[in-house]
Amino acid sequence: MTFAIEDLFIGKIARMQRIFTDEEVKICEKLTRDNSPVYNLNEDIWKNYYDQPIVPGLLAEGLINQVISEKLPGVACLLLQKELIFYLPVYVGDIITAELEIIDINVERNWVTQKVTCINQSGSEVIKGQVVIVIVTNQN
Repeated sequence: MTFAIEDLFIGKIARMQRIFTDEEVKICEKLTRDNSPVYNLNEDIWKNYYDQPIVPGLLAEGLINQVISEKLPGVACLLLQKELIFYLPVYVGDIITAELEIIDINVERNWVTQKVTCINQSGSEVIKGQVVIVIVTNQN
C-alpha cells in the first residue's frame, strides 16, 4: 500500500520483520568492501566482544529502508537524514522487527519524520533513532 503525504498522519505505524543470513552478510561485505573480521565466523576477534559474528550495521539498516519503501510511505522518496543508535548487536539468524512511526509531517516541504525502533526475537531493542524522508512527487 502506498500513501500520498495528504494520507499520512502523526502516529501512523508500519512494521516489517526479517531474518538476516550469513549469505546476506557476505554479499554486503562484497558490495561495501567492509571486510571487518567481526562479521566472519572464521575469525576470532569478535569472540572478545560478542557471542557470534555480527551483521553489518548497513545491512541491518536495510530493513528500515525496506519499511520506508514498501510500507510507509511506500512511494518514491529520498532519505534526507538518519540518526540511529545500535544498542545491541544484530546476529545472523536474528529475527528483527523494524517499526517506524510518523512523528512529524511537513506538507510544504514533503518531509516526513519517523521514529525508528528495531527489536530482536527476544524483545530487546537493538536499534533506535529517527529518519527524515522527502516524498518525491510528480508535482512542481
